[in-house]
Amino acid sequence: MKKEDKSAVIEQLQDILGQYAHFYLTDIGGLDAARTSDLRRLCFNREVKLVVVKNTLLRKALEAKSADFAPLFDSLKGETALMLSNTGNAPAKLIKEFIGKDKEAKPHLKAAYVEETIFVGANQLETLSQLKSKNELIGDLVALLQSPAKNVVSALQSGGNTLHGVLKTLGER
Repeated sequence: MKKEDKSAVIEQLQDILGQYAHFYLTDIGGLDAARTSDLRRLCFNREVKLVVVKNTLLRKALEAKSADFAPLFDSLKGETALMLSNTGNAPAKLIKEFIGKDKEAKPHLKAAYVEETIFVGANQLETLSQLKSKNELIGDLVALLQSPAKNVVSALQSGGNTLHGVLKTLGER
């Protein structure tokens, strides 16, 4: 590959990385054509972009970014596929679903950059799949804030019904 081509690929990778908030480094090497096609289809349906990259070019693209991605560089060995998403836990859930109960099946998680935190190792897959996205956390917070107000309104409504029943009973006597 010519130096100009490499520069173009690095710029393209930087653009792709800039479009997504989270990315996972995975190993999908050894998957046959049918399984790879199934994985790509599942990624497309879940709005996860899957890109197979050269390790050295990805490393140069990450080095050019403002954040410090140095802990990820040790994971850039062997075959690497980049899974990009704007939802932090979407690729982890996708990987868990795709491999099913066979923990040795591919894709293997190498590392991930989620919510401005770096996770390294396949043992982080369970943690990543249980992470809540920013929108889910905001939803939980709103629900918690609404709960006391709902309880007050509910108590007032039930109290009104009870009071009405008591007055009706007294009026009938």
